[in-house]
Amino acid sequence: MNTYTDLEDINDLQALIQEGRNQKKAPLAQKNLGQHKTLAMLFFNSSLRTRLSTQKAARNLGMEVMVINFNQDGWQLEFEDGTVMNADKAEHIKEAAAVISQYADLIGLRAFPSLKDREKDYSEILLKSFAKYATVPVINMESATAHPLQALADAITIEEQKNTPNPKVVLTWAPHPKALPQAVPNSFVKMMKLMGADLTITHPHGYDLAPEIVGNVPVFHNQEEALKGADFVYAKNWSSYQDYGQVLSQDENWMVTMEKLGKAKFMHCLPVRRNVVVEDAVLDSTQSLVIEQANNRTWAAQAVLKELLTK
Repeated sequence: MNTYTDLEDINDLQALIQEGRNQKKAPLAQKNLGQHKTLAMLFFNSSLRTRLSTQKAARNLGMEVMVINFNQDGWQLEFEDGTVMNADKAEHIKEAAAVISQYADLIGLRAFPSLKDREKDYSEILLKSFAKYATVPVINMESATAHPLQALADAITIEEQKNTPNPKVVLTWAPHPKALPQAVPNSFVKMMKLMGADLTITHPHGYDLAPEIVGNVPVFHNQEEALKGADFVYAKNWSSYQDYGQVLSQDENWMVTMEKLGKAKFMHCLPVRRNVVVEDAVLDSTQSLVIEQANNRTWAAQAVLKELLTK
């Protein structure tokens, strides 16, 4: 693995999951691996778990960390070739990526979609431009359409918590007052397919994810039917892919409750809106894995950083 921009960059998924679990058992075992190496973390959008977990992972490996909130501290970037830069963009990605590569050994990026132009968002221009013009490995800390670090943490969590070799995993849409990206569900679906999981997706009409990502995964529009016999229930809101970026439903009946959950374990990437996405009783129960998922964000990041540093 020479970069980590999406799940396709993983060479051996089971080995990477196991590496994450190994790092969790002995966080400082390779504390000298990143000595005299620097991770530059560039945030074009806000972050809590991604920022802190990745910083902790880097420091566990002995790395120095530089953080820049690009929309506040950096110049506005131009990505198009041949543009006459006489407007609001002060720096071209060609120079920015090349310069940052001189200061850092690895570059982490986080940038959300506009949710206005599907073609532009799914082209991943920011992530792909950095990957093209940087001369060091790039790590996707959530982009317009993907969140591979979260997906790896989810995989580690399921691997740790499963009681059967092939548990039933259900990804369920849940209501939310704002339009949210498809990045987390996209990567979760792709990760479950890579793991060969027994995956089911459930959502209201109009919320189908990108067909090339879903493939032949069963999709139900009846949530209670989909949740029957589930071992893991992953709740997440996303805005419409077809009517791009739109909130078509805020149906409260799609909130996850203890009655719907049954004996399944509950997962969510956080932050989560209590009593909108999921009721308090679920989050405060022993069936909730959300805190352990967040903990595994560190070990997922540490496994990826170790892999890239070793290369």
